[in-house]
Amino acid sequence: MEASQALSRIGLAGLAVMGQNLALNIADKGFPISVYNRTASKVDETVHRAHQEGQLPLNGQYSPRDFVLSIQRPRSIIILVKAGTPVDQTIAALSSHMEPGDAIIDGGNEWYENTERRISEVSQQGLLYLGMGVSGGEEGARYGPSLMPGGSHQAYTNIQDILQKVAAQVPNDGPCVTYIGEGGSGNFVKMVHNGIEYGDMQLISEAYDVLKNVGGLNNEELSEIFAEWNRGELESFLIEITADIFRVKDDLGDGFLVDTILDKTGMKGTGKWTVQQAAELSVAAPTIAASLDCRYLSGLKEERENAAEALREAGMNEPDGVKLSGVDKKRLIDDVRQALYASKICSYAQGMNLLRAKSVEKGWGLDLGELARIWKGGCIIRAVFLDRIKKAYQRNPNLASLVVDPEFAREMVQRQAAWRRVVGLAISAGISTPGMCASLAYFDTYRRARLPANLVQAQRDLFGAHTYERIDRPGSFHTEWSKLARKSNSGVAALN
Repeated sequence: MEASQALSRIGLAGLAVMGQNLALNIADKGFPISVYNRTASKVDETVHRAHQEGQLPLNGQYSPRDFVLSIQRPRSIIILVKAGTPVDQTIAALSSHMEPGDAIIDGGNEWYENTERRISEVSQQGLLYLGMGVSGGEEGARYGPSLMPGGSHQAYTNIQDILQKVAAQVPNDGPCVTYIGEGGSGNFVKMVHNGIEYGDMQLISEAYDVLKNVGGLNNEELSEIFAEWNRGELESFLIEITADIFRVKDDLGDGFLVDTILDKTGMKGTGKWTVQQAAELSVAAPTIAASLDCRYLSGLKEERENAAEALREAGMNEPDGVKLSGVDKKRLIDDVRQALYASKICSYAQGMNLLRAKSVEKGWGLDLGELARIWKGGCIIRAVFLDRIKKAYQRNPNLASLVVDPEFAREMVQRQAAWRRVVGLAISAGISTPGMCASLAYFDTYRRARLPANLVQAQRDLFGAHTYERIDRPGSFHTEWSKLARKSNSGVAALN
């Protein structure tokens, strides 16, 4: 480059749709950007879009060296490629042309430990590194995503002005981006965000199942119901798009498109990672785990069809509850709304508790209220009640669970009767609601001052001498249960 003015402010490598859209978003906000992709046609396509969408300040580069040298120092380069080995390959291709003080920002859904490894590796060359969660899908990337950058604070500072302009903007609450913390915190937060998203989607699908197969509602009615819910406490991106989905007719046949879609749900791994981390940290996350199990079971389409046939032959009929005549539809719709809301609170509580546990383990100092704030816009789980989650953690940063926040606690208590009616009706009708059931069981277990765990611990002590604690005195105790039981039996026999 002949003059420093011609250099781009930032670079982006990896021009699939998400990469293209984020690059165009950056350029659209007035920041000159260089783009690169191993496939030259992707560079051409992005440059063409930049011209078409307003002569945006975007220039395409066709080699790693030219790409890196087209960016002003200290260089900041976002990479948006498939997680895993492709990220390492891209870093290797670019870093050989980078200089100390330059920064790499990985915007993919990466396993947080990979990010921590790369922070260490590139630091040997004097390079900075950020792992940045990007949520909002293709549209969010183009017009305003939620951004979760973690790693080098200096790397964040270098592009803070860009990220704050590019992120989704929420009135009275600012841009949906904040510095998350050190290490792989940004990727971890995005992972848990996706786990909460799994739970949200599962709960919505269960509400649909109950309304359709117990209430007998058709797609037009379902669309109206979800649209109405989106004007109240359930207002959210996922509720909004669900209402839209029910309106779409099948252009390849009769009826509605949703009814022709194969009932197998895909996944990319972040939900599984969330459940694995919850287990590692001994954090209960049953709603998120149930949503993952349902995706696994949905994949067993042929097995499920064979099971349905085998059980029919064994004499199983559809339970009487399915599409019961005489169901009070109005009450059912309102009950399902309340059950969905209460279940969502439990799902978010589980995700937030997982974030807090990991933050304590790693010393990240995560601000849960701030995370709720940056999820209010741009991202897939954006919802009006995230503002109330933000305020709950502002009131009490050490809140043990959203379930015991005074405002949420009142709402849970007010909705529990409807919640129990929906779950009970679904069970009697043979409609599986694993997410709602898991949320309700979580609520009922968490709210009980005494659980039957005393018996489980007694069993562990009997067969494994694991000891137990007592409620009436300190210390650890072990009992020869079998010996005492035999002695007790002998005494009873003698009395008889």
